[in-house]
Amino acid sequence: MATTITSECINCGACEPECPNTAIYAGGVPWELNGATSPAIAQDIYYIVPSKCTECVGFHDHEACAAVCPVDCCIPDPANLETEAVLLQRARELHPETTFADDAPSRFRKEGASAEAPAANGAAVESAPAPKPAAPAVAAAKPAPLAPAAAVASSASSAEFNPLAWEVPVICKDCHEPWTIPYRLFEKGVVFHCPHCSGSFVPKTAMYREVKETFEGFYNSRRADRETFERKRAREAAAFEAKQAAEMEAFKQKLEQLAQSMKPAGKLVRPTGIASMFT
Repeated sequence: MATTITSECINCGACEPECPNTAIYAGGVPWELNGATSPAIAQDIYYIVPSKCTECVGFHDHEACAAVCPVDCCIPDPANLETEAVLLQRARELHPETTFADDAPSRFRKEGASAEAPAANGAAVESAPAPKPAAPAVAAAKPAPLAPAAAVASSASSAEFNPLAWEVPVICKDCHEPWTIPYRLFEKGVVFHCPHCSGSFVPKTAMYREVKETFEGFYNSRRADRETFERKRAREAAAFEAKQAAEMEAFKQKLEQLAQSMKPAGKLVRPTGIASMFT
């Protein structure tokens, strides 16, 4: 079955450059095949020309448009069922200059994909599509605001907890080189381009949510632990200083008592004679 774009399309354009058959067009743009121009299939959103779509058979083991769509609106068209053999033959017709082996890359051959099965009306259909390729790994998002603790200003101002310093690592799906996206710019539907090969990367809704939850879960917990530690340390420091001050005051009182208690030994003798003249 050919791939189709549903009405959930947000017109981000990430899918168009990924198609190896130039089967994707912006809404309202006429499509071309073998020198002939045909009217646009859709006016307001991107669309896929069924007669040019091979579901990336011959090129990839997944549908490239579906892999980059941030809102998951590139899906198999249940009204246009086609077999792997038909799609591979179409790839050969669309690209006569390219040789496609019978075992060329295909999502039908991807691990976990089921074999094709004939439909009740005689048309060949495929089983449920294989899972989409995993999105580039992301390590690392803007934590939800926490109430600042007055006693832990140093912790709250730490660069570690500044979202402007956070970077989300990704791996380019085209050149497989690692690069990073500033977290403050990491939003679903935004098109980013690899600095190595200019390949596109568009965060999907699920990907954005996972990154956000990962960052928030880690940094909120880490900041809470830090603030708890700082409060405890501040209380312990205050208690220690109070203890030291109390001990010093007790020491001074002890010295005063000591001074009062010390009396000279023996009987007091007043000087007589010449010595008395100097007293």
